Amino acid sequence: MKVCVFGAGAIGSFLAAALHRAGQDVSVVARGEHLEAIRANGLRVSAPGETTTFRPACSAAPADLGVQDAVLVTTKAHALPQVAWAIAPLLGPQTSVAFVVNGVPWWYFHGIGGEQEGRRLEKLDPGGLAWDRIGPQRAIGGVVSAPATVVAPGVVEVGRPAARCDLTLGEPANGSTPRLRALVAAFGEGDLQVHASHDIRAPIWSKLVLNITTGPLAALTEGRLKDIFASEIVADARRRMHAEAQAIAAAMGYPVQLDVEAMIAAARQSEHRASMGQDMMQGRPLELDAMCIVPLELARSRGVATPTLDLLVELARLRAVQENLYPPRVY
Repeated sequence: MKVCVFGAGAIGSFLAAALHRAGQDVSVVARGEHLEAIRANGLRVSAPGETTTFRPACSAAPADLGVQDAVLVTTKAHALPQVAWAIAPLLGPQTSVAFVVNGVPWWYFHGIGGEQEGRRLEKLDPGGLAWDRIGPQRAIGGVVSAPATVVAPGVVEVGRPAARCDLTLGEPANGSTPRLRALVAAFGEGDLQVHASHDIRAPIWSKLVLNITTGPLAALTEGRLKDIFASEIVADARRRMHAEAQAIAAAMGYPVQLDVEAMIAAARQSEHRASMGQDMMQGRPLELDAMCIVPLELARSRGVATPTLDLLVELARLRAVQENLYPPRVY
């Protein structure tokens, strides 16, 4: 299967390596020093007890890579307009596009049915570029769990073995389709756990409960999870954030049952920095809209009170504005 990973950062590189191990024809869209390092030395993805080094076809220009059977978009959510403008050379009539991104996806209300069907989320897809240029009918949803970090150009480290990481893929309209089964099968019977979901919004909300309760704290502190949650005061704030996030998910029709005490205990053992903390440290724009702002807008539209989340997300937003990593609010 010919698969292009559009956005070969930490997660994109990790998934590209998994596809390579499964014997697929993998290419990557990357840029800058990361791209030059891949060209010069190959792409190296390391996890405890395992390292994969390979030389995928790579370019900053999708036109160099040609039409694909499938594309995995693994950029940050706010890069969607750039993806929408650039992706066309990768797309044939039957090419599916899996968006393996954090937060509420731009296609969320496609295939959902009812009065919300076809609703567009302007904050996530400004001007409807993705909706019009890619089309929600191509979209497959994706949720990944893997503590990956780019530690040097062309080098990615993952905090646990691939066998303890997972990728969930699913159709916006739910159910199973030939293209979904083909994409899941492309990862083979290897180490990474890849699943097809019959209702992809359920794992989206489960991951979102994790992101919205760690991301703002990571952005504010830039700390490792073990350091952030060593404080019982912060841990208690997370408990309140978790309850509010679960209330949002339930109001959207997806009750999330996650053990917050187990999550805090795991965080206290983790050397990983959450993605928002990594972005803040490295001066990259934050995924606040998809992971925080839009979920809180959905909460307000359904009458869900979120006082702790409101405060911490706003503080993270203000800091990001100060660092020129998020646009200032226009009143």
